[in-house]
Formats: sequence, C-alpha cells, structure tokens
Amino acid sequence: MAKKTAKATTKAAPKPAKITASSKPRKKSELFNMLAEHNGLKRKDVAGVFDTLSKVMAADLAKPGADKPKIFVVPGLMKVKSIFKPATKERKGIDPFTKLEKVFKAKPASTAIRIRPLKGLKSML
Repeated sequence: MAKKTAKATTKAAPKPAKITASSKPRKKSELFNMLAEHNGLKRKDVAGVFDTLSKVMAADLAKPGADKPKIFVVPGLMKVKSIFKPATKERKGIDPFTKLEKVFKAKPASTAIRIRPLKGLKSML
C-alpha cells in the first residue's frame, strides 16, 4: 500500500493595507491591528510590546529629584521628561487683574511631564 504524500499548499500572505491618514484619532485596537498586520505579528504580541514599553517608561520616569529630572527617549520620535515641582507656601501678592493685594493659596508638590519631538518626528511632518 502506497502512502499518499500531502501537497503543501502555501498561500501568499495578503499584502497589508496601505497606511493612510485617519480623519479622526485611531483607537487602540485599530492601531494594534494595523501594526500587527504590517509587521507579521500577532495582535497579542503588539499589545505585549506596548505594555512592556509603558512599564519601562513608568520605571524610568518615576520619582524625579528636585535637581535632576528623569528622561525617557523613544528613539527618533520623542523625548519625555518628568520634572519635580516643589510645594509652594501661601503668600501675599498683588492680583494682576484687579491690582489689589491678595493671598495666593499654597500648592502641593507635583510632577510635570514635558514631551519634546525629536528630529525624526519633525522631519516626518
């Protein structure tokens, strides 16, 4: 009895759709699906990359010092900087609108985030 050999039917992978500008901001699922399609990955893999990127970003930007801001760079796209803003005390001053003396409220300490575009992002536009 002769064994039948199975024919390997290979289908060519369909070409991914052309990347065009969206009329409204893309949703997370649309972006993940598009990236997966264009790079030959599974959607879960793309989601995992974004999840890991956000964890690395959070670790690198957490708890900046008063004299040293924390910086995270997305190569070729942007530089993200977290800056510590110390608390301010309650103070007396002149209201710039009414020109009358006023007590300005105290503000708690906070962390500000600044994002700067890099040359690669600027040249795309």
